[in-house]
Amino acid sequence: MKFIKKEYAIIVRSKTRLEVLIERFNTKAQTKFYIESLGSNYEDYEREHDIFYASLNLLQVQLSKVIKHKTIDRSFLPSYIFSQQNIIIVIGQDGLVANTAKYSKGIPMVAVNPDKLRYDGILLPFDPSDFIGGVESVMANQYNVRNVKFAQAKLNDGQSLLAFNDLFIGPSSHISARYKITFNGKTEEQSSSGLIISTAAGSTGWLSSIFNMAYGISDTFEPEIKPKMSKSLKKGQPEHEALKKAHVRPSINNDELLFAVREPFKSIRTQTGILAGVINSQRHLVLESLMPTQGIIFSDGIEKDFIKFNSGSIATIGLAPDSANIVLQ
Repeated sequence: MKFIKKEYAIIVRSKTRLEVLIERFNTKAQTKFYIESLGSNYEDYEREHDIFYASLNLLQVQLSKVIKHKTIDRSFLPSYIFSQQNIIIVIGQDGLVANTAKYSKGIPMVAVNPDKLRYDGILLPFDPSDFIGGVESVMANQYNVRNVKFAQAKLNDGQSLLAFNDLFIGPSSHISARYKITFNGKTEEQSSSGLIISTAAGSTGWLSSIFNMAYGISDTFEPEIKPKMSKSLKKGQPEHEALKKAHVRPSINNDELLFAVREPFKSIRTQTGILAGVINSQRHLVLESLMPTQGIIFSDGIEKDFIKFNSGSIATIGLAPDSANIVLQ
C-alpha cells in the first residue's frame, strides 16, 4: 500500500462524568450537592476529571511539537470524515476505541490510557508518557498494528451495522425476543432475551459476562462436575485452581465471531437447540424477526447506534470487510 504522509492528528475524547453532570445541573456546586445528597463520593468524580485533563493537556503539549492537531468529542464521530492524511489519537476508556474504530476507515489509531489506576486499558497500549513514540512511528511509516475485524449485521432491506466489540439483537425493552434462527444447517424458532455476537476484541467484555453467569450457575446447581474434574487434576494441584482455570474467557480468532443466546425459553413453539456457535467466512448466522415492534440491533453497547429489527426483517451476521488498526508499542 502506498504510504500517505500524515499531516494532521485528530484527538478523540469523551466528556468526563463530572462534565456530563455539570451540563445537567448547570454548575459544579449544584453537581456536588446532588452527588453528596445521594451519599456518593464527589471527590472521586473530581479526581477522575482532574487526572483526565492533566493527561489530555500533557498529550496535546507533546503532540504540538511533532504535528498539527485538533480535538473532537466522541459525539461528533458519526458525522466526522477522517482522511488518510490523519493520525487518530484516542484518549479515554476502552469503549471509546471501539466507538472510534467504526469510523476510522483503517487509519492507524494510537490509543492512550489517561488513568491506569482506573481503566483496564485492554485496547489502550499507550499512556501520556510514551504515546508520542507511537505517533512518530506512524509518521515514519515504521509501525506495527493490531488489526481488528468488525462484525456486521446486514438486513434484507439493504441496511447494515458494524461492531468493533459486539452486536446485540433482541428487544428494545424488557420483553422476550421472538425470531427464527438458522445456523450450521439447522433452523428453529426461539424466544429469549436476545443474542450477543462478539468479535475477538470484544470477547473479554459483554460476552465474557455470559460465560461467567453460565459457569456460576453450573457451580451452584451441578456440584457433581467437580469430582469429575478432579480426575484430570495434576499431582499436587489444588481443586480451586483447576476450577479457576476452567472458567476461562471465550477464545476466538480475529477472523471469527462467537454468538450466544441469552436466557432461551423452551416451550411448545420455541426450542433451545442452537445456543452458541462460531461464525467465520464460510459459516454465517441468519435471524428472521418475529417481533411486530421493539426489535433492534445495536452495536458496542450504544443503544443510539441501532437499526430496527421487526417482522419481515432478516439479518445475516458475519465478518465485515472493514477492519481497524490499533498501533502497538
